[in-house]
Amino acid sequence: MGSKSILRNALIGGGLSVLLGACATSAPPVEGVSFDGMTKLDGTKFGDVYVKPGADLKAYDEFGVTPCTVAFKKNWLRDQNSNRIDLTNRVTQKDVDRIKDKLAADCESKFRAALAEDPAYKVVEQFHDGEQVLILRPSIVNLDINAPDVRSAGISYNYTTSAGEMTLYLELLDGTTGDTVARIVDRQRDYDKSYLQWSNSVTNKAEADRIMKRWASLLRSGLDKARAAN
Repeated sequence: MGSKSILRNALIGGGLSVLLGACATSAPPVEGVSFDGMTKLDGTKFGDVYVKPGADLKAYDEFGVTPCTVAFKKNWLRDQNSNRIDLTNRVTQKDVDRIKDKLAADCESKFRAALAEDPAYKVVEQFHDGEQVLILRPSIVNLDINAPDVRSAGISYNYTTSAGEMTLYLELLDGTTGDTVARIVDRQRDYDKSYLQWSNSVTNKAEADRIMKRWASLLRSGLDKARAAN
């Protein structure tokens, strides 16, 4: 059976399109190909979804999650400090590293927690050749925090209408071959409340948690549907 027929059967049978949240009424993808030959799916609950022709996610019985990586928006640190006159209130590289490390740990934990929900999926920590393991490799890119907390000597208050935004770049990999089976790119921005409110590490974390829980929940929901499909 050709790769096009396999992909068509997977879509009709609730495979990749179900996994990634495509609407039942969505037409099969007919246009859009990534740089590495993956097909774009329309009508999903994520921003952009690409799948490898012929891939079958129902073949995987075990799952793995790699550490999440985090990257700020280009020139974010420079832009943050451009209007900070008080040198004690400037954002430092230590602040950047601290934020990245904490967000990366929270991101990984959200996906692990989603896989651990009842009925829990089997999660392995090592990926050996020959195992049918689907590896989740999450990354957060273009992170833009409008009012980050800095560890300065003085007391400062930041007021914003939005905490900021960040984009998920998630790849699903075959544990044996290392091939990318699917790719998800989803940009999320905090709700613009149209009024100023105090922003700090607590409010920033709350918004980040809300977004990451949504990402993990959508993926888990799709996995459940794909495993239940005939």
